[in-house]
Amino acid sequence: MIHIEAVWLALGASDLRAAMDTLLGRVVHGFEGGAQAHQAYVFANRGARRLKVLVYDGAGLWLCTRRLQTGRFAWPTQASGTVCLSRAQWDWLFAGAPWQKLASPSRSSLSRQFARLNGTQISQQTEGFVH
Repeated sequence: MIHIEAVWLALGASDLRAAMDTLLGRVVHGFEGGAQAHQAYVFANRGARRLKVLVYDGAGLWLCTRRLQTGRFAWPTQASGTVCLSRAQWDWLFAGAPWQKLASPSRSSLSRQFARLNGTQISQQTEGFVH
């Protein structure tokens, strides 16, 4: 299993035809300290319908892709910069839900909100990302 302690968004649109080395270059130049072990870096295409997630596990790199069949990911509108997500925000973004509306609700209220928006339930994991 891949252990991830933090998830970072690379804001702006990315050319997702790019391979692992190109995305790693964006991480090295765009994130303070470059690629850090057990951290994930997320990139979105212009329409925010696809994501690529680059994970450095301390020994090597993993590259994952996620595509929504309908709708868009709730991607920030800023053209550049970075954002670190909480575990709940990542869960919502990954599902295509509006993660920006999360404050710090309780786990049960979060599950009810997610179910209402997406017609499913969020997992009841208790561990979060460490920042």
